[in-house]
Amino acid sequence: MFPSVETDIYTLKPIGIVKSEYQEPADVPIKGGNAVIEIFSEYQQGLLRITENSHLWIQMWFHKADRDLLKVVPGKVNSDLPEYGVFAIRAIGRPNPIGLTLVGLERVEDNLLYVSGLDAIEGTPVLDIKPYYEQEIVFSPHTPYIRPKKREMRQEIFLKQALNHHQEKCAGLLLGVRMALIADDYFGQLNTSELKITVSGSACLADVLQGLCNARLANPPRFRYNDASELEQSVWEKDGKLLTITVKHEATNDELLEPADEQLFIINFQE
Repeated sequence: MFPSVETDIYTLKPIGIVKSEYQEPADVPIKGGNAVIEIFSEYQQGLLRITENSHLWIQMWFHKADRDLLKVVPGKVNSDLPEYGVFAIRAIGRPNPIGLTLVGLERVEDNLLYVSGLDAIEGTPVLDIKPYYEQEIVFSPHTPYIRPKKREMRQEIFLKQALNHHQEKCAGLLLGVRMALIADDYFGQLNTSELKITVSGSACLADVLQGLCNARLANPPRFRYNDASELEQSVWEKDGKLLTITVKHEATNDELLEPADEQLFIINFQE
């Protein structure tokens, strides 16, 4: 028999607080933003050697969240999606509104942590900080596709994911994000064993697209790469359908996120 914990009370004491430009949960962008975490003086020694880490897991108490929810539609992402149990997705509202976010550690000044990608509002209590470890990587996991309704939001998410993977905002990264966005328009979820991709072009383009698709070289084989300086192209295959996306001409980084797809690419779809 397991001991009963239904009547137990657990006390959590915050170790710090979030300083953010966002005042309400609805204001926070899906990709998070830059913020400062102020660690209280009695816990500052816990920051010793924290700068040896580039990324941190931040555990927070979402103090303005609804605690009476067990099912929710992820309306901030897409109001047309079905309901999910709050334990099946990362909804803010839940019986114990503990937030968990992976952030980039930009710099440390005394008891202040400057971070990027934090999805929290001003005054959010911070419960704990843990470093991100390499062995936590799960490549090509099985997850539900919480697909944003707005294409602009999908592009923001792909851009954040690509930067986490590739670590450099270069032309290859931006081209990869745009190509992945087009493939998402035609095929939906990119991380699926049925979708195969062949990339020709720079190593940066190939690295970004492999990261966005979580496409392995084996088990199952989904990804192929041809090093070709004269051609920037991705070919996507699923269920007998073929999507070919070819770059028309070179462009500067600033020109790669704004133009219409047809201005940047030759797009050929065969059913």
